[in-house]
Amino acid sequence: MADEHRISTTRRISAPAGRIFELVTDPDGHVRIDGSGMLVAAGDARRVTSAGDAFEMDMDREPLGDLPMGKYRVRNVVTRIEPDALVEWTVGGVDHPPIGHVYGYALAPVDDHTTDVTSYCDWSAVSEKWKARVSWPVVPLTMLEKSLANLDRLVSLTA
Repeated sequence: MADEHRISTTRRISAPAGRIFELVTDPDGHVRIDGSGMLVAAGDARRVTSAGDAFEMDMDREPLGDLPMGKYRVRNVVTRIEPDALVEWTVGGVDHPPIGHVYGYALAPVDDHTTDVTSYCDWSAVSEKWKARVSWPVVPLTMLEKSLANLDRLVSLTA
């Protein structure tokens, strides 16, 4: 699904919301499920548990093929978190604040063993200056879909 400032995709995964939440609140889990190829390493990041928690991520934009940035590091800050239901974070530089876009995973239990997982990117809070400088969405919908497929595979392996 897409609109002017947001993309999202949902996949039904055969795993309880709690198991999925454990993976999407672990920065290393983000690297393991990344469908964009941009996430390189989470370093010594710890599981996020509350809004305001931050973790750094080593990145490589080359897989997108749009900007020749090479390797760099970002600082992600959790903006919203609800146990077994939602984790959302904004992305900024290590030395500069976020520009306003957020990524997230929303979990909707279908039953005790099945969860609808939505991956999204929302750039509605990005300034017009940044909207003009960067092609939105940064990560295409197909890559969010691949992340959910990777998530599905990983939680199935740990079942």
